[in-house]
Amino acid sequence: MFRFLVLTSLAAIVLAEHELRFVGDSVGRVVGGSVASPNSWPWQISLQYKSGSSYYHTCGGTLIEKGWVMTAAHCVDSSRTWRVVIGEHDLNSNSGTEQVKSVSQVYIHANWNRNSVSNGYDIALLKLSSDATLNSYVQLGSLPPSGQILPNNNNCYITGWGRTSTGGPLSAQLKQAYLPLVDHQTCSSSSWWGSTVKTTMVCGGGGAEAGCNGDSGGPLNCLVNGRYYVHGIASFVSGMGCNTIRKPTVFTRVSAYIEWMDSVMA
Repeated sequence: MFRFLVLTSLAAIVLAEHELRFVGDSVGRVVGGSVASPNSWPWQISLQYKSGSSYYHTCGGTLIEKGWVMTAAHCVDSSRTWRVVIGEHDLNSNSGTEQVKSVSQVYIHANWNRNSVSNGYDIALLKLSSDATLNSYVQLGSLPPSGQILPNNNNCYITGWGRTSTGGPLSAQLKQAYLPLVDHQTCSSSSWWGSTVKTTMVCGGGGAEAGCNGDSGGPLNCLVNGRYYVHGIASFVSGMGCNTIRKPTVFTRVSAYIEWMDSVMA
């Protein structure tokens, strides 16, 4: 029996067959990674929920149009008041580069099922109340062509405000970790994730150096022809630990959902 970890700051989900936790739960941990240069990933957003009179970071996401953010379905499938902070680096301080936008509408893929995370469809779009202003701190993430599959070991980075130790606090500053891509044939082999990983997912890492220091919903930024494209949305990791050998972080494969996103945003 596999144990999964699907990590968010929301409660872990226990399934009949598998235990999954979302990328960002209190049991998540950072293995490796480093603090990113401020605003070096200018499409990264902080998704925050309201509790009382305050907002709290829960997930990452990607600004894909001036009025739209892409994130994981499991981040937003509860009814809360959400906001998005763009141009953020340090969650605990205001540098003047931030833009705060309320979320006017949440679109979750119709096939998403919280009780069956390994089926996939862990993707959602957030319509912002007003458009972001693009500048040197805020840029759109580039999406891959529909259906594009990257080769094994493609250079990719996960970014997010992931936890700095098991059960520890979130990192106040945006971090990045190198997670080379693992092709589907390898990742779905029996000694890796097996049939849990579908063709609509993409894997990154899987070695001792690979950490899950991104929150759920955040981007897997992959270098293609000298430019970074967002090829993944952080979804889940192994319950045996983020840096478990041959259990790389699993992402929703963005190129599998381009047509769905186009239809929603149309």
